[in-house]
Amino acid sequence: MKRISFIVLFSLIITGLTFCEDPLPKEKLSAGKILEKVDNVINAPIDQELKVKLVLIDKKGKEKENELTMYQKGFDKRLVKFTKPAEKKDIGFLSLPDDIMYLYLPAFKKIRRIASHVKNSKFAGTDFTYEDMEAKRFSDTWIPSLKNETEEQYILELTLKEGMKSEYFKLIMYVRKDNSYPVKIEYYDKGKNLIKIQTRAKLNKVGDYWISEETTMQDLKVKHSTKMIILESKFDNKLSDDVFTKRNLER
Repeated sequence: MKRISFIVLFSLIITGLTFCEDPLPKEKLSAGKILEKVDNVINAPIDQELKVKLVLIDKKGKEKENELTMYQKGFDKRLVKFTKPAEKKDIGFLSLPDDIMYLYLPAFKKIRRIASHVKNSKFAGTDFTYEDMEAKRFSDTWIPSLKNETEEQYILELTLKEGMKSEYFKLIMYVRKDNSYPVKIEYYDKGKNLIKIQTRAKLNKVGDYWISEETTMQDLKVKHSTKMIILESKFDNKLSDDVFTKRNLER
């Protein structure tokens, strides 16, 4: 009887330890790993072709609509061409590796290379600068640190790597934990003032890829914003490198 009582007591103790013991903590992601995941998610397609509606909204709420087509291959080649309205048709932007960027203005029938000191200029009247439009991984330019986190998001602070140049002093990036997609980016100038906010909404999974079907860039200084709405998307169509050339830019 005593032996049975001891066995029962011992079993209860072991059971209690089993249920009360904390599970092994999950491995915590470093800031660098989080940013690497962000880069991999937003550049996941081998190539992509997007038909985009641009809505320019001034401080009075007045809207102007434009349309463009954007081609991208990997993470470092991008071609953008306006298709509407008529006065902007065929204006083009080409981003290539090693910070090489070109602008084509059909009115002058001329391609010009975008110098590093004018990368902070706005692209064709939008609230996106040439730097914002450049095809590049965030981790190529920025050093991340984990500023905060919530149950649903990581909040990263990005500061410039040594030797890199940017119009921005730092970025604050809000990253969804479930899919590593950046849903909000705050841009700070050299005076450490918040000057722009980018929000990525209407996230949708197309095949294996997450995309934001509506991205808004808000310029807080001039109280103007640009909304980028994806109308059509095509992925992994084996785009040729010939798409991303100066010759194709001026066609």
